[in-house]
Amino acid sequence: MGEQVIIERLGAKADGIAETASGPVFVPKTLPGETVTIERDGSRADLIRVDAASPERETPFCPYFDECGGCATQHMKHGFYQAWKQEILARTLRQARIETPVEPMIDAHGDGRRRVTLHVRFPDRSMHVGYMAARSHRIVAIAFCPIAEPGLKEQAPVIARAIGEHLKGARKPLDIQITNTRTGFDVDVRGHGPLKDSDRLSLIGLAERLDLSRLSIHGDVIVERRPPAIAMGRASVVPPAGSFLQATRLGEETLASFVTEACGRAKRVADLFSGSGPFALRLAEKSEVHAVEHDQGSMTALDKAFRATPGLRRITTEARDLFRRPLLTPELNAFDAVVLDPPRAGAEAQAKQLAASKVPLVVSVSCDAATFARDTAILTSGGYRLERVIPVDQFKHSPHLEVIGILRRDAVKKRR
Repeated sequence: MGEQVIIERLGAKADGIAETASGPVFVPKTLPGETVTIERDGSRADLIRVDAASPERETPFCPYFDECGGCATQHMKHGFYQAWKQEILARTLRQARIETPVEPMIDAHGDGRRRVTLHVRFPDRSMHVGYMAARSHRIVAIAFCPIAEPGLKEQAPVIARAIGEHLKGARKPLDIQITNTRTGFDVDVRGHGPLKDSDRLSLIGLAERLDLSRLSIHGDVIVERRPPAIAMGRASVVPPAGSFLQATRLGEETLASFVTEACGRAKRVADLFSGSGPFALRLAEKSEVHAVEHDQGSMTALDKAFRATPGLRRITTEARDLFRRPLLTPELNAFDAVVLDPPRAGAEAQAKQLAASKVPLVVSVSCDAATFARDTAILTSGGYRLERVIPVDQFKHSPHLEVIGILRRDAVKKRR
């Protein structure tokens, strides 16, 4: 026996919200105005059926959508999806008392995700390979992932299953990250722990049979048959195993184009939370760049790519934890522009130092609207003017959104 409710609105994670006598209930994969039958578990519920559908509903293109927890919005028509996602960002900014208009959202899905993480579990005598179900550790077995790049969508489950077979003796939960690079698949396995020599030799043979470019365990490279290269502007970068990478190629190119355009006249740029250099290596075509990132491996990869790419201006690197040791105001004042691209936690400590600085331009790139709004409010309270807010949708079919903010100091403020 189910319970029938009416969905009144959508939450920030794309769940439909029904108001009941006992409080709001969150129902995934529903739309405002729909009458649905649910099975409730506290304030969460599973959708049993849609009794009266919204005109904004469409048929999901993925056969695993009903079970898989990866995508949340395939049931939305595209125009509704775009308006909802853009309004989430606008509302978050309003709540932080930031009134700058939000520009139209840019679709940066391109050919799809270039990196996926599949899970291998052994809940019984059999091996389960796939994605996690929503709000569950249950594995949804998949034969392909339609939102991944063409070369990756069908090969990723094959690779994950083959690795699971080789490591099933330990029966440990495995998370297998597979990246599609210019030179083949780069695979990093998490969860297994140290390997026996026999397992290492077995995996080396497997990497050859699967024609992997690199295979690593917890970032420890087992074999590198070809450097797994990623194009970043004119440069070719080999990031550390398992390190951060923008979700799609078009997403990275789109973000970088706005960053480089905003910094066009800057002579010296600080690229903070730089990763392996998707912005720094493009900025260096016109500006000197100081790249800062906590991971030394990423700094080494960036420096190597810089030195191998003729025609770039100087890039210096610094391994530094910007959460604990942000660049201080005297250090920041040496730059004409600062680029921020922190993880979801944002860059609160660094934003406070920037707010007290004389840096004329800050370009903020964020994958979390709430921390973007918080950090932007800090900067505007310190005298920056938010010129543009640009949403970039590289996490298509999910609630996540990249945001670019361009902030400038007035010339009078700069001279103080």
